[in-house]
Amino acid sequence: MIRIEHISKQYRLGQIGGTTLREELQRLGARIRHKEDPTKRIGARSYEKGETFLALDDVTFDVMSGERVGIIGRNGAGKSTLLKLISRVTAPTGGSIGLNGRVASMLEVGTGFHGELTGRENIYMNGAILGMSKREIDAKMEDIIDFSECRQFIDTPVKRYSSGMYVKLAFAVAAHLDSEIMIMDEVLAVGDMAFQKKCLDKMSDVSATQGRTILYVSHNMNTIRQLCDRCVVLDHGKLVYHGDVEEAIKIYMDIGGASFSRETDLTEAPRNQGISRKILFTGADINRDNNLYTCEESMRVSFDIDSTVDYDDVRLMLILFYQDGTRIGKTESGNFSVKKGANRVEASVPCRGLADGSYYFEISILQRSHSFSREKCDSIPNVLPFNISNQAVFGVNGGKWSSRYWGHIMLEPTEVVAVNGEAEPGDE
Repeated sequence: MIRIEHISKQYRLGQIGGTTLREELQRLGARIRHKEDPTKRIGARSYEKGETFLALDDVTFDVMSGERVGIIGRNGAGKSTLLKLISRVTAPTGGSIGLNGRVASMLEVGTGFHGELTGRENIYMNGAILGMSKREIDAKMEDIIDFSECRQFIDTPVKRYSSGMYVKLAFAVAAHLDSEIMIMDEVLAVGDMAFQKKCLDKMSDVSATQGRTILYVSHNMNTIRQLCDRCVVLDHGKLVYHGDVEEAIKIYMDIGGASFSRETDLTEAPRNQGISRKILFTGADINRDNNLYTCEESMRVSFDIDSTVDYDDVRLMLILFYQDGTRIGKTESGNFSVKKGANRVEASVPCRGLADGSYYFEISILQRSHSFSREKCDSIPNVLPFNISNQAVFGVNGGKWSSRYWGHIMLEPTEVVAVNGEAEPGDE
């Protein structure tokens, strides 16, 4: 259904295309007279010829009819660029793309919709783009409206829709109109959990019953596992793997995982938004060279903290993630005090119940701002990576834990309170 051969896409940094013929003529006249571009933004850099960015570099793979292929990679790996090329939103710099069928794509919220048209009118417009007749669209109209859960607003201009309503209607259109290839680019993250499950079930159904081919981009590895038959891994514009889903996820996590160094300098670490910066993390030490723990241990973590003034009622908050991005849970410390200037705080973080695998934290420091709320002074994602290995606890023959089937938490052993009726209520 899709043949991608040696695709490359190169962008010139800082280059902005003209929006009108007049602007392009002004640019041409300025170049002929060796003058500065009159349409350039004030203060913008003048990029030299040849300063380019290669978003995709010699990517080649095929997708067969009815396959559901996941495309994963870190931000900036080239996933969205690849889908734009397949959807013919933009043209490749080199290579070729062959398509055997019509493409329905959702590349971002609102793609293909006109804000001034109503939801119903946009359905007709999208169907017409796919080459469907009005009679064919009419036959599917009620199914689209029911699936989108937007019946009350279907005759309202979509510019008044929320982002969630946009996604619901756009997915309903893409799933029900006649196209052989569906392309989904992370847009389901906008919808609520119930609608995400509904969309995944629908994609599985149309692939199995109608033989439709699906390309799906997501950073949620659980949805990749649930939907996809095969997976493509991109890194810095290059294809690094194409094949089994579990192997692809392992490679993706190895690419995206933080380095397992013991000490971490946090002075220049990327911060989350919405922090006051009154108290800042400057460093962290996980106090173990190999960062390896078992489910029976606690991590001893030291934090270097810099404060603008003396503060009481300060608290640490740590959110635990599995390496594929699954949020596991949260733990908070008790209250403590910090002095103006540099401080060092030690914390004991329990690992009890964690299954084998790689994990990391998002760390935050909170300070009571008034009686009923806490101010987030600092918050840093993707830090303090560590590994859990329980082989020493359960022995070599204990079996390898599969997070795919059993999750990331090992529950306490089940107690049998009666065997063959020998135990009576109240017996010791």
